[in-house]
Amino acid sequence: MPIAWPVRSVLAGTAGTATMTLAYAGERWLRRSRHTGPLDYDDSLVPGKIVATVMHLPHVTDRGDRELGFVLRWSYGSAFGLLHGSLRRLVGEPWASVLFGGTLMTATLTLFPLLGRTPPPWRWPPDMLATSLGTHVAYVAAVAAVDDVVRRTETP
Repeated sequence: MPIAWPVRSVLAGTAGTATMTLAYAGERWLRRSRHTGPLDYDDSLVPGKIVATVMHLPHVTDRGDRELGFVLRWSYGSAFGLLHGSLRRLVGEPWASVLFGGTLMTATLTLFPLLGRTPPPWRWPPDMLATSLGTHVAYVAAVAAVDDVVRRTETP
């Protein structure tokens, strides 16, 4: 039975978010003796602080920022699958993934400094920038792969 493309796209976005989360866990495990703290700004309290600021939530604790960041990651990560699905319908692969990844990185590199008051990307530590790029590549690849697999399983 065919799955409507928006549903397929949200499922692919959810799989991408899970992949990104696993990529962070894998990097944290590989760097366990050499690194403490967040691996990049997506992995920090900054996303939660952005949500708290946008929603005008006063007095949010670090735990609250972490929980808000978790909800933000899983909601926008799943919903961003819709962007990939739309691009796939308009331009097809591989351009859909290229445009999708470019959009995500543009948002990451501009919105953290603008809304999260982080330094501009050219001042991010090299390992933090590499982690951000790597986790987003993993996310995009997973979204595209899951979307492709689901599409192929529905075709007779």
